[in-house]
Amino acid sequence: MEANASVEMFSKVLENQLLQTTKQVEEQLDSEIQKLDQMDEDELERLKEKRLEALRKAQQQKQEWLSKGHGEYREIPSERDFFQEVKESKKVVCHFYRDSTLRCQILDRHLVILSKKHLETKFLKLNVEKAPFLCERLHIKVIPTLALVKDGKTQDFIVGFSDLGNTDDFTTETLEWRLGCSDILNYSGNLMEPPFQSQKKFGTNFTKLEKKTIRGKKYDSDSDDD
Repeated sequence: MEANASVEMFSKVLENQLLQTTKQVEEQLDSEIQKLDQMDEDELERLKEKRLEALRKAQQQKQEWLSKGHGEYREIPSERDFFQEVKESKKVVCHFYRDSTLRCQILDRHLVILSKKHLETKFLKLNVEKAPFLCERLHIKVIPTLALVKDGKTQDFIVGFSDLGNTDDFTTETLEWRLGCSDILNYSGNLMEPPFQSQKKFGTNFTKLEKKTIRGKKYDSDSDDD
């Protein structure tokens, strides 16, 4: 009998909490509706103008990004092009790749998708054979490496697939999440919940790779190390 009474009491408490939550939501909606009802025509017109102005600015920003080569995943031919590209865009992801490395081809597929989804970020690729100076300057040792450049400065690296669940079968969402962790694109999900967190062997944390942890002048294929 005591157990039944406890269950009943718990049910009532839970029901009351749900009702209170529902009531709060309704009150907030009622408040917003009341504000709109109380607005005169001039205020509504100003609100409409603000929304239109915001839409115009968003469209202008989109056109500016497209004019700078955002919206597509492009290969650049030389190191000189790299410096020019990162100078004119606030957020840049550059894939340092090699034709013979299978994992570079895997990354390519995901980067094509993300370049179309995230116009705020420029997505590039550069063959390491054409960029010996950059590879030495950025201490790029493992291929593939993604250099994440913000305001003209290299802020972070994604080296191999260790940050992506340590698997070749990572999803585009996983790469999107990892790029979001470095604020190199606008991530709409929860950064504290990686897409691969359900696979417990990978855990929920990733190791942030600093420049000093990838020393060396030689660059090796990540897939060759397996």
